Amino acid sequence: MISGHTRLIAHIGVPTESFKAPMIYNPYFEDRGIDAVVVPMGCEVEDFPAFLPLVARLRNFAGALITMPHKVSVVPLLDEVSPAVRICGACNAVRRDAEGRLIGDMFDGEGFSRGLIRKGRTVAGASALVVGTGGVGSAIAASLAGAGAARLALYDINAASAERLAASLRAACPDLAVETGSNDPAGFDIVVNATPMGMAEGDPMPLPVERLSPETFVGEVVMKREETAFLAAAAARGCRTQIGTDMLFEQIPAYLEFFGYPSTTADELRRLARISY
Repeated sequence: MISGHTRLIAHIGVPTESFKAPMIYNPYFEDRGIDAVVVPMGCEVEDFPAFLPLVARLRNFAGALITMPHKVSVVPLLDEVSPAVRICGACNAVRRDAEGRLIGDMFDGEGFSRGLIRKGRTVAGASALVVGTGGVGSAIAASLAGAGAARLALYDINAASAERLAASLRAACPDLAVETGSNDPAGFDIVVNATPMGMAEGDPMPLPVERLSPETFVGEVVMKREETAFLAAAAARGCRTQIGTDMLFEQIPAYLEFFGYPSTTADELRRLARISY
């Protein structure tokens, strides 16, 4: 039930058809009797710099979930950011403080790493390949580095993006071995597709799957479908996998705390969620 008292969490990105957060947050708010709602807002790239400051001025604005393609471009619009945002250069959560300042944080990486660890994959001392160094890939790379990964390889079709992230990681984690320039997954303990490839039928694979070892743990960020062609190919090679929505379930408890709402567990969110693909 939406009333005149309902607080708004804007879910901003484009296209909105792949959004799963409303199907997780809103059943949770309903179950807890919290008068708030997550609303998808399909904002185009050229409109975003003007749109965010305006939507954040609404009296009933509780915060914003920021997703593709705005996770990097949102950072210059903020008044204060967390250390995670400074390292990865991207943000997926925005709230307004009592003085009207916009505060940003990044939870994608934490969500991905929490899910991976819950499945029994140790990050400390591991080697990882992250393909895609935009907002979500940067956050995952930073989180894996923070969790103790020993070797981190970064690949992006935009080589300058991968190099910028590599420089930030080397500065923040001097003991971490960072390399760029290849999407060959051979020899890595953890491999992540952090690109949009997999959202559309017929998308090319983000990396040569025939080079995956059965011992490699393979993760995905695409949420438009539960199992992408990439994850299916990895599973066929014997790899353990993590679907895109697992990252979302694991990070929402941190999001709730950021927005000032009662937190919960990933398991409780899964029990209440009404996800469809």
